[in-house]
Amino acid sequence: MNVLILGATSDIAAEVARIYASRGARLYLIARNPEALAQLSAELGSAVVSSDAVDFTDYARASAAVERALTALGTLDVALLSQGYLGDQLESERNFEEARRQIEVNLLSAVAQLIPLAQHVEKNGRGTLAVITSVAGERGRPRNYTYGAAKGGLTLYLQGLRSRLWGKAHVVTIKLGPVDTKMTTHHKKNAVFASIPQAARGIVRAVDRRAGEVYVPGFWFFIMAVVRNMPEAIFQKLSFLSGR
Repeated sequence: MNVLILGATSDIAAEVARIYASRGARLYLIARNPEALAQLSAELGSAVVSSDAVDFTDYARASAAVERALTALGTLDVALLSQGYLGDQLESERNFEEARRQIEVNLLSAVAQLIPLAQHVEKNGRGTLAVITSVAGERGRPRNYTYGAAKGGLTLYLQGLRSRLWGKAHVVTIKLGPVDTKMTTHHKKNAVFASIPQAARGIVRAVDRRAGEVYVPGFWFFIMAVVRNMPEAIFQKLSFLSGR
């Protein structure tokens, strides 16, 4: 199995890489941080065919890295796009540069690489494109609506891409709930936070099943069914949903 992972040094993606390496997969890793990427590549050893350190918002360089990965791997079985940036909601409300960064990293950088990846799997008639979005993209909330808008836009994009590639390749949308990672260090944790291994196992299972859209952990399916369909008048009265 040949697996390409973008955003490979995030806590969750690195754990996914470890799972695939344990299965004997050939990995190509792309990430922003060269030091962390070198460390992960060394840990995974011969499972890593090669790696590239690029800033995903440098679209031309990132696309070139993806092309190198496709050449090195030959046949692509799975591509996981996991790059993300939680950012600061309050800062995004007063500073367009912060808002733009959240949208660029969480939406545009994924779309920029999904275009060549989709062309590749469509041409070959096989492969799975798995993309991490977020339950935050299901309904706008004051505490994270800039991030949520980007993730929601990505989810919608993937719906269309899935239909386009239907019968040729698979598109898996992974709607991730909050996970206890470095990105959420300053967030108050509660019972709905998943562990990194729990999230990684859920992602790999979703890819194995070639699920269309999946919530990780699965209980978010039920939570978000309620949140999405809640009347606006009720939603606005519930401070744990509509508060900061």
